[in-house]
Amino acid sequence: MIRAWLAFCASLILVSMAFADPVNRTEANNGNLIMEDVPPIPDDIVDSLKRYQHVRSASFATWQADSQGVYVYTRFADVSQLHRVDMPGGARNQITFYDEPIGGVNRNPKSSALVFTRDAGGSEFSQIFRLDPVTGVATMLTDGESRNGAVLWDRDGGRIAYQSTARNGASNDIWVMNPEEPDSASIILESPDGTLWVPAEFSDSGARLLALNYVSVTDSRVHLVDLLSGSHALLSGGEGNTSVNYPVAFDDAGKGFWVLTDRGSEFTQLAWQPLTEGAEAQIVTTDINWNVTGAVISHDRKRMAFSVNENGRSAVYLLDTATRKYRRIESIPTGVAGAIEFSPNDQRLAMTLNTASSPSDTYVLELGPSPLDFGQLTRWTYSEVGGLDTASFRTPELVEFPTFDEVSGEPRMIPAWVYRPAGQGPFPVVVSIHGGPEGQARPTFSSTYQIWMARLGVAVVVPNVRGSNGYGKTYLGLDNGFKREDSVRDIGALLDWIGTEPDLDADRVAVFGGSYGGYMVLASAVHYSDRLQAAVDIVGISSFVTFLENTQDYRRDLRRVEYGDERDPEMRAHLERISPVNNVDKINIPMFVVQGENDPRVPVTEAIQMVAALRERGQTVWYMNALNEGHGYRKKENRDIYQQATVLFLKQHLLSD
Repeated sequence: MIRAWLAFCASLILVSMAFADPVNRTEANNGNLIMEDVPPIPDDIVDSLKRYQHVRSASFATWQADSQGVYVYTRFADVSQLHRVDMPGGARNQITFYDEPIGGVNRNPKSSALVFTRDAGGSEFSQIFRLDPVTGVATMLTDGESRNGAVLWDRDGGRIAYQSTARNGASNDIWVMNPEEPDSASIILESPDGTLWVPAEFSDSGARLLALNYVSVTDSRVHLVDLLSGSHALLSGGEGNTSVNYPVAFDDAGKGFWVLTDRGSEFTQLAWQPLTEGAEAQIVTTDINWNVTGAVISHDRKRMAFSVNENGRSAVYLLDTATRKYRRIESIPTGVAGAIEFSPNDQRLAMTLNTASSPSDTYVLELGPSPLDFGQLTRWTYSEVGGLDTASFRTPELVEFPTFDEVSGEPRMIPAWVYRPAGQGPFPVVVSIHGGPEGQARPTFSSTYQIWMARLGVAVVVPNVRGSNGYGKTYLGLDNGFKREDSVRDIGALLDWIGTEPDLDADRVAVFGGSYGGYMVLASAVHYSDRLQAAVDIVGISSFVTFLENTQDYRRDLRRVEYGDERDPEMRAHLERISPVNNVDKINIPMFVVQGENDPRVPVTEAIQMVAALRERGQTVWYMNALNEGHGYRKKENRDIYQQATVLFLKQHLLSD
């Protein structure tokens, strides 16, 4: 209670500091969007961006019960909702009509009933709802207060398992419920240590459950839960055997299970393992030296589909579970695949595909009678691109640049995607830094990048600095703990590389990023203000200490594994030393800070204290805060103004002489 009260008082002090100096304060979207020192956006910018801002997507959600149609997520109003599509190219029939976007959707395997998740205002405290897709009537199943998700049906369709913080607000436990009787909800697996528990699959009898215990991005463990006794046994990973282990499914005989693991490898591989504690995993994808990023098993257990991240691009394979042979689906276009799911009758495979020149759409692959047989890949949805000519969309080039340290006597190479606009350079540059920090920039469609290239004539460079996922677990751990600023030094090396490229203008470079990428933006401004012109920080960490103290309880320990434990005096001193808000005297470039009031991950106080510190030093800083958003903007009306303001900011501070 005392610590919470002190944190509350500190937040009040920060608010008073932030508003101590007169600012030009305006509001938009019924008072939900607050802007300070953001100039009026000219009509020509608003008009020129409209078509880009009407680009839509149609991501696959789940199959209809008859295997003939699908459900997709798409937006026709302000936020993404659930729609039904009955045939390739068919109309999108809207099922849900909420002011908040829909989260995960799961269909009962024995009926047409659906469950879905939805939060309020970007808080991420999602609730679970039961939905009748015919009537559209939805009933909330959870308590309205806790954080719930990762919903999983049993094979008979009588129960769901899910993750919830309902017990104490901090622990990510696994619960089981009969959706027809919400009061039946009960805990089956408690998480007292601050880690994350996720249900993976029920056994055929419904008596056992595969569960994931997530400790960190490099430490995850598989447990077998006896639902009758409540006991559980560790199958993969654990103390002294730190590794990635993601359970996929039971095999057809119930004697073993399929798992994604990096035990003994730099990369995550598909494996099979007996259901006995301490058993060795049998690696299946031994000749694929990239991460297997996901896998799904058919209902008859005869085949699987799995995806591989090949240097940022997706490859999708079918696997015969009996012979363990697999075959690549060559018709998958170059891009990123996800949300892969077999139809209820196992005759089709649906997925979401996204490419650099087209937003996410739903595709369906026809399957043959043999596990490795397949036919035509059909595009089911054709998302609108605002009447724009997709042939004019620019696709990125994959490059590598040398950084400050070496591997086997040679400079370490950092991968990056480079989007170049049409025309002749040298082009101004926006360096866009992904979040995570365990994320990865991949060649997906970005209306934002297309806007910048077409309307500002800038090139966009998107690096995967050390600590990024997808390049092996050694690379993933290069920025942990006391090595945090090594990833910032990679940005310095990138600025050096930009100076060697004749078509890129090293004298006109801005940095842009969100979440951990926001920290990277702020840290880059600290270290490289003499080489940058402007910075855009979106929901970024300004102090690791205050971030760790104020982020939501359910995720604090998970973040300490990555960033370091601020309760340790030596680590705390290190985190204080590298935090941008404590080095604001070194920042000498204009800054645009964007935040959501309800952000549970990076609290609004991180933005407030940074804006206050910049103002105190007389620096140019624009501030935007959406009162009905969280960790990023999901509502179109807010996102539109944010994009317009970003274009104006870059025009004034990157492009102007």
